[in-house]
Formats: sequence, C-alpha cells, structure tokens
Amino acid sequence: MTDPRPFPSPPPELGDRPEIAGEFDELEVDALRVGIVMGSKSDIPALEPAGRELDERGIRHETRVMSAHRDPDVVADYARNARMRGLQVIIAGAGLAAALPGVVAAHTDLPVIGVPLVSATSVAGGLDALLAIAQMPPGVPVACVGVNAARNAAVLAARIIGA
Repeated sequence: MTDPRPFPSPPPELGDRPEIAGEFDELEVDALRVGIVMGSKSDIPALEPAGRELDERGIRHETRVMSAHRDPDVVADYARNARMRGLQVIIAGAGLAAALPGVVAAHTDLPVIGVPLVSATSVAGGLDALLAIAQMPPGVPVACVGVNAARNAAVLAARIIGA
C-alpha cells in the first residue's frame, strides 16, 4: 500500500540533494489519520468511544454526520477525497439497514471498518445492522466489529495504520 502522507518522500526537485531529501524522512506530518462517520446525530454517543480510544493513542481523527440514504452525494464526496485529506482508515457506524459503511467503501480504496449500531427499531439487538455490514458484495470490502463496538473499531484502525 502506498504511503498516504502528503509528503512521504521528497519532492522530485529535491531528490538530487540528499542532505535535504533525508530531512523529509524525519518530518512528522500532522494530518488526520482516521475518519469517523455516522448516519445521524443520534449515533454520536455510540461512536464516542472510538474517538476517545484514538485520542488516548494520540491518533488524529475527525467525526462527521452524513447519511447514505439522505445525502449519498455527500458520502461519496467524503469517501473519494478522504485519502487526499490524509485519512488512512474510515470508521463508519450505522444501524438498521446500515448502508453507510458499504457506500463509503464503494467510493474509496481505504480500509473501512463498519460498526453496527443498535437503535430503537433494531431487529434482535442490532442483528440487522450486523448482517448488513458483514454481508458486503464482492469487491466492496468492509471490516465489521461487534454491535456497538466503536472502541474495538478504533483499536483495529490503530493496528491498520501501525500506531
């Protein structure tokens, strides 16, 4: 996998100056690394453990609310531009039909971790969301953690990026 940092190696014009080029290897990029997305504001409490875990590990992240059903273009734009903004992994929490992780994965080549969420109208304690996330079609891979397991999603994201 290619290094998604903005300057993983020196710009071409510095490549012939090793005394300067070597300094780029030491440069720590202060970019976002993990995106946390959810379908509605009511999902915020369920995804907060992911943000706390990433904070404890010193991993920069962002949190956004966007619906795969109500705002599919917003979700697609977010996913398409995620790597350019420095993201390396996206955590997507969703309940019920749980389309968000799959829609995100359809528009990016970054790893996507789905967090099935329980809602007031969930079937069998979130089984509907779990199955929707775990049963992605071929070519649209989404990792899936347990129901309401946002913290585990953050731990997995940290392992994926090697932090």
